Amino acid sequence: MDMKMPDAALARSGKPVIKPRATRSIGEILVDAGFLTTDAAATIAQAQRERGLRFGDAAVELKLLTMADIEFALARQFEYPYLDLGDSAVRPDVVSAFRPFGPFAEQMRSLRTRLTMQMSAQPDHPPTVSILSACAGEGRSFIAANLAVAFSQLGERTLLIDADLRKPSQHLLFNVPTNMGLSNLLLGRAGPECITKVPHFFDLSVLTAGSTPPNPQELLTRARLTTLLSEASVAFDIVIIDTPPVSKFADAQILASRSGFGVLVTRARKTEAKQLDRAHAALRECGANLVGTVLNDG
Repeated sequence: MDMKMPDAALARSGKPVIKPRATRSIGEILVDAGFLTTDAAATIAQAQRERGLRFGDAAVELKLLTMADIEFALARQFEYPYLDLGDSAVRPDVVSAFRPFGPFAEQMRSLRTRLTMQMSAQPDHPPTVSILSACAGEGRSFIAANLAVAFSQLGERTLLIDADLRKPSQHLLFNVPTNMGLSNLLLGRAGPECITKVPHFFDLSVLTAGSTPPNPQELLTRARLTTLLSEASVAFDIVIIDTPPVSKFADAQILASRSGFGVLVTRARKTEAKQLDRAHAALRECGANLVGTVLNDG
């Protein structure tokens, strides 16, 4: 696949140099994002000077932008993207994308912090995290989507992979195409072009499950999966993998064994102790590096 990231700037000593980011104006951000043409931005800037208004107020007054557009630019300027509920194709289930300051988003930030600490403590493991659960309906895909958003809001280049080739859902949550995705890539019939950037979330990309295969388990055992995850862990700061339920198929064990870390999702009043014990045993047997359990009470 050959996913590549830009080279870090190097000092004469050969060590990376951290360069301060130049703060872009709201106008520049909106032009780059395709909300404005350069001519429209110039018109707004002229009205801003003549009337003594802020750029956003002038743009809204001229009816060239909405307040939602301005909020998007401000969030980008401060490197903290979020969406307006009802003004986006992303499903409301992706709570962290719409209510980044609510209690659930805070829980996702806490999980993000714990995972970051685990990854720092085990630097020999790649930054790939499988989100697992014993059975269906325990909120595995929900947690994977929201955790991916939380990492991207931190400015981490984040890739969310929908590796549930049997009953995928990430394309529905983020409203992105799924005709080409992981299955096609594992067959060698697609490349990095099937990775989709999520609008408004510059640091978040989604690799959907792709075409539904008749042999998902055989596809996941191919060496291409190992190559994909290896290249993705270099091209992105963090890779989140949504998986099928452990109790139903061996797919999840394959994915967990090839990931750097695993998180087991349980659901209040649904997950049974016996099912959880079996899932733990199956994941230990395949060599998964389980670093935590999440209780989903939703």
